Amino acid sequence: MSDLPDDATAPSHVPVLLERCLALLAPSLDRPGAVVVDATLGLGGHSEALLRRFPEVRLVGLDRDPDALRRTTDRLEAFAGRTLLVHAVYDELPQVLAEAGLPRADGILFDLGVSSMQLDVADRGFAYAQDAPLDMRMDPTRGQTAAEVLNTYDARELARVLRVYGEERFARRIADAVVRARAVEPFATSARLVALVRDSIPAPARRTGGHPAKRTFQALRIEVNAELEVLERAIPAALDAVAVGGRIVVLSYHSLEDRITKRALTARATSDVPPDLPFVPEGHEPEFRLLTRGAELASAAEIDENPRAASVRLRAAERMREAA
Repeated sequence: MSDLPDDATAPSHVPVLLERCLALLAPSLDRPGAVVVDATLGLGGHSEALLRRFPEVRLVGLDRDPDALRRTTDRLEAFAGRTLLVHAVYDELPQVLAEAGLPRADGILFDLGVSSMQLDVADRGFAYAQDAPLDMRMDPTRGQTAAEVLNTYDARELARVLRVYGEERFARRIADAVVRARAVEPFATSARLVALVRDSIPAPARRTGGHPAKRTFQALRIEVNAELEVLERAIPAALDAVAVGGRIVVLSYHSLEDRITKRALTARATSDVPPDLPFVPEGHEPEFRLLTRGAELASAAEIDENPRAASVRLRAAERMREAA
């Protein structure tokens, strides 16, 4: 759910915080038989680096986008004997591991949000810089499209989506304008929506904060793909799947997404004994320990090289013991 650059169609794919992710996962992966899960495979940049850096590791990759899965299968062909790539949403991680006969994973990586490929393929409708069908489904084989959201939600619900998921100050104005416009003609392509959003936002506000349609497109994408609901299930399930000594790394690009991650990791890194107890009894130690102090950000140098890193927030944790 990244805060996308205005040049969202740039055909590049640079994995965000790659070296930091590899360093955090290294203690749990640099041994024979280790299993790592890339829960958001995308174009496979992080996965390829993991397979190269840790020659003994086995990788399980998940992606809900069949096109991304096909492309990354080709990219990782040289590692086919060490990979299992599955068409699945990341909250299905426990089932994927179970079907593969893998009780636990030693490392799990989430790189959330929209992938470079989805932005770069015009007819997917993720980018606001060019006219395209208003689809925005990460898995184009199922679910409602962005056009269906625009054409069926009432003004109140549409405003809620824009306000909560896009942090759009003018959510109600945009929603009311959408309802009026669709009564004349239903929405089908992105250019008409971009023009409507631009006209709905006062001129002074349009001059700051990047492209005026950025927040609306982000909000629609999150709604179409139920990204936050899926994440609420996925992070606890992933924590359950981490082996003792294993690690999880999560890259978030939206405040709500980071809040979900922070809440789940902090809960599992906190003891259940009263805070005024002078010691922690055996068996009541936290399951996890946090590996980052708060959320880590990308450096200015990385942002210069890779603008998609501008809004990233990284959190990581290590499992210390089994659950009681």
